Amino acid sequence: MIYCTLFLALLYTGIILAYRYWFMRLPVYVPKEDVLTPPVFFTVIIPARNEEQHIAACLQSILNGTYSKDQYEIWVVDDHSADRTPFIVEEIAQQYHHVHLLKLADHIADPALVAYKKKAIELAVAKSKGDWIVTTDADCRLPNEWLSLFNNYIGQHDVVMVAAPVIFQENESVNSIFQTIDFMTLQGITAAAVGAGVHAMCNGANLAYEKKAFMEVNGFAGIDHKASGDDMLLMSKLKEKFPGKIGFLFHPNVVVTTYPMPGWKAFINQRVRWASKSSQYKDVSILAVLVVVYLWNLSLFMLPLLGCWYPGIWLFVMLLIGYKALIEFSFVIPVARFFKKIDLLNWFVVLQPLHITYMVIAGWLGNMSRYTWKGRKVK
Repeated sequence: MIYCTLFLALLYTGIILAYRYWFMRLPVYVPKEDVLTPPVFFTVIIPARNEEQHIAACLQSILNGTYSKDQYEIWVVDDHSADRTPFIVEEIAQQYHHVHLLKLADHIADPALVAYKKKAIELAVAKSKGDWIVTTDADCRLPNEWLSLFNNYIGQHDVVMVAAPVIFQENESVNSIFQTIDFMTLQGITAAAVGAGVHAMCNGANLAYEKKAFMEVNGFAGIDHKASGDDMLLMSKLKEKFPGKIGFLFHPNVVVTTYPMPGWKAFINQRVRWASKSSQYKDVSILAVLVVVYLWNLSLFMLPLLGCWYPGIWLFVMLLIGYKALIEFSFVIPVARFFKKIDLLNWFVVLQPLHITYMVIAGWLGNMSRYTWKGRKVK
């Protein structure tokens, strides 16, 4: 087992150093204001379920943006909310003619439906007037230049899908700090891999795609049996159909802010939900990385058990965890600088044992594909 762990350590090192290389080569996008391009008409789609605490601020952040209100529309799709979410949207829609509410309950007759979010997006796309679809989540805050930067990037690049960064707004709790560091690292990997054209990775909280391309791949057909995957699985389909036409908008003024899960149980459920779609990936490079990362963390989790027979193994495990932290630190420092979260790295080494444990548990539970999300039990 020790030799296997050392071999996995070498593979893991190569993976992290590759991500670091790609991230460091990724240039910050510079808008070309001197080149005139026709403005894109966007349809912003926001699936929402029980989001009365956030939906008004989310919508207002979009409405306060610099992009012309004549060049976009917003569709909020209420997913059977049991709170005031739809009423809040209706009140805002009365003030802004380009804000619309669509109730999923009025369009669903299939009791066996699993992919509610995908269905919500498909329904909104069917009603959309936009040439490009932009998705975000109801608990997000969108920066002022959000749509303007998407418009500029699309006008300068031959792409059918554009991913962009997301970050958590943490508080002082250990739970929040841990989630923010972990999510920030994932976002750094996403930027590096998509920017290099290696993986199909993205987050639906900050994602844009051409409506025509979405229709050409038949939307979510073939991936609609999974509750999750409205972002990465769709990107995989588009990448296969349109090779070389996936972009990453790497700019600090397009970063979308959202919130970490309110507790450990909700956090694990979120990550299990994310992990549950891994069996659907057609991208062999992602699958290979996931296997190496999981086995590496599993070995670090299991090795201490040998300490019952070989007390000296504890020192070896500590050295390996320190090595893991050092390698990851080389990657996460430039990522934290981009997201202006460098102060959180004081916690990076301390939280390593927790990170290893969570990776093993979430990966295992994700393969079982059973979890609870927003009051729904998903299998």
